[in-house]
Amino acid sequence: MLQIPVLRWGQPYTSMDVSEVTHFATGEPVARVSRANGGLVQRDIRHAQRARDLLRGLSIPDLVSIANRAGELYMTATLPLGDGDQSPDDFVRAQSATTGIPEVVCRATMQKNASVLAQMGGILTALTRGLDFGVLTAGHGEEHGVPISYQAQAPVLGLVLPSNTAGVHTLWLPALPLQVGLLMKPGSQEIWTPYRLAEAFFQAGLPRETIGLYPGGADVGGAVVGACHRSLVFGGASTVAQYRSNPGVQVHGPGFSKILLGDDVVDQWEQYLDVMVDSVLSGGGRGCINASGIWASRHTHEIAEALARRLSGVQPLAHDDPAALLAAFTTEGAAARVSALIDAALGSPEVTDVSAVFRDGPRLVRRGAADYLVPTVLRCASPASPMANAEFLFPFVSVVECPQAQMVSTMGPTLVCTAITAQPVFRRQLTDAVQIDRLNLGPVRTTQLNWLQPHEGNLIDFLFRSRAYQEAPL
Repeated sequence: MLQIPVLRWGQPYTSMDVSEVTHFATGEPVARVSRANGGLVQRDIRHAQRARDLLRGLSIPDLVSIANRAGELYMTATLPLGDGDQSPDDFVRAQSATTGIPEVVCRATMQKNASVLAQMGGILTALTRGLDFGVLTAGHGEEHGVPISYQAQAPVLGLVLPSNTAGVHTLWLPALPLQVGLLMKPGSQEIWTPYRLAEAFFQAGLPRETIGLYPGGADVGGAVVGACHRSLVFGGASTVAQYRSNPGVQVHGPGFSKILLGDDVVDQWEQYLDVMVDSVLSGGGRGCINASGIWASRHTHEIAEALARRLSGVQPLAHDDPAALLAAFTTEGAAARVSALIDAALGSPEVTDVSAVFRDGPRLVRRGAADYLVPTVLRCASPASPMANAEFLFPFVSVVECPQAQMVSTMGPTLVCTAITAQPVFRRQLTDAVQIDRLNLGPVRTTQLNWLQPHEGNLIDFLFRSRAYQEAPL
């Protein structure tokens, strides 16, 4: 069994406090992981500036090349891990075993991370809007003959990472090529991606002193956020509320992503059924970019029935089955609580479980020691209905009946909005809607990302501050 240490700025540290990461279905231990505590993070943050200085000793183009090489190693190489090593296949099996995510989904997410590393040069050019990279390194320069200055707001970026998905890692990968170090608390079950990416970067030539990995409990997450002037935190609605007023924390929570059908296309809704199904189901429906709402002014019952019929064939399969799509709920009782929340909402006359007609059995399915929730489609009679804006970690979608004129004012915060309409006025309203983070106009899947555009905040804007800058000769 692998013994995985804390990485104190790249140096392995074996703690007296060790936890076992276990297989979601069998309970068998997969690895023993050293646990840090908040005090260790607070001591080690004293070396954060060293990480920044080492990275600034390399040019951004050189760091881009390192990222490109790291992506290749991450995808293809057998890399050191703790007291052993790990091949790509070992990585996929371990990640699936501890998270309950099907192996085929783990492989697809692995490819996404590698793709971002391969495209890093273009991504940085897009994020910086074509800024000369030397300006970020020096902190000042010229643009169109005008003096400019960009000041890094932190020597390292703190990360409090989740266990329920591995796709979030694409959001922080540009930090290292931007010459900002990383101080990470991995998810308790998804430790694999941060460790493998870190080792891929080290093997590609990145100084080890630029990355710290501190597995542990909630006190470690709190210490990371408290110690770092800039942090990314992943969590639920309560986490979002906790950090909403903290400008040093970028919180990534539920997405409430939606597809809106304009009045000009809603009568032809069948043409867009594939887009709707894929947006709900892709990646097992666990991502913040999966559609959890489909809004239309009419035909909502027919749309919900068609979705439910298409999704009814998706059933729990073994996590190593190539056709598996549903992830297991690895926290005891979590699936039952989610299902009970949905059932409670069905007490409202405005909410209908359309899937119940097509489902062969209960929503909650137990396979061995694991719980699964099969895809669920609700119809909500109005935006005020319970579950009109709900999101869960399985393929779940509410088909909401809403007049087009009320959609923008009632849709609420929306990470990804796919609006299928050709109406210029409606398109303008959506373009101006500040509650939408990423807008797709036309039949674009909510899960279809363009890595040259951030779907949830621009890391440049978060890590750097533009300020006035002048020089006079002495």
